[in-house]
Amino acid sequence: MPQNSKKIAKKVVTKKATVKAQVKTTVKKSVPAAAKKAVAKKLVATKASVKKAPAKKAQVAKVVKAPVKAVVQKQVAAAVVVKAPVQKTAAPVAAKMAYKVGCHVVYPTHGVGKILAEETQMIGDVELRMLVIAFEKDKMTLRVPVSRATAAGLRPVSSLEQIRKVFITLKSRARTSRGMWSRRAQEYEAKINSGNIFAIAEVVRDLHQNVDQSERSYSERMIYESALSRLVGELAASEGTDHKTATDKLMKLLRGKVAAAAELKEAA
Repeated sequence: MPQNSKKIAKKVVTKKATVKAQVKTTVKKSVPAAAKKAVAKKLVATKASVKKAPAKKAQVAKVVKAPVKAVVQKQVAAAVVVKAPVQKTAAPVAAKMAYKVGCHVVYPTHGVGKILAEETQMIGDVELRMLVIAFEKDKMTLRVPVSRATAAGLRPVSSLEQIRKVFITLKSRARTSRGMWSRRAQEYEAKINSGNIFAIAEVVRDLHQNVDQSERSYSERMIYESALSRLVGELAASEGTDHKTATDKLMKLLRGKVAAAAELKEAA
């Protein structure tokens, strides 16, 4: 019996050895095959990507070419814009023709004045042509270089067509603000000192609604009178009348507007 058991044990050991050998051989055979399949798949993928690469390059080329054209167009436009101001060489001549002796002009910070003369002054080694402008209301005389007149804000008196537009502005609805008066006063003064006749008309329009109120502040009354004086001076110079006639015309228009507004309120 012991010998039989030994034989059986030897048989079991040999069977186990053969099984292990078979497993190893099968694993060795199967692994290379799987690896080969993976490598083949990678090769197919890379070939497909290589074929598609030229299309991507073409797209990139299109994207790159488009901005280049846009840049060239911008450069051409910039060149055109730069060349345009060169045509303004005749500006001093036009300014000289617009500002003639005896004509009325408007200076932003002083209003309407009259050109009394044109004289030459030497400042160092530079010879300058100067406009001598008299402001009757302020009783002052101002000298402005002809070459810098437009840049300084000097302009001719408004035309009759512009005056008609000013009347439309005065008849329009006043704009009221609930903000602090100090801030509104600064805005009104900036409009007056701008020399823009339409901005000045807006100040007169907005402040005239409180002209008869006793509680109106001193600064508000002064700003209103300053704007009204500027408007009267330009209207008189434009229409060739005196200040009294221009004042009566403006006040008639403003009072008629107030009366019409009061009638609408009563009717409502």
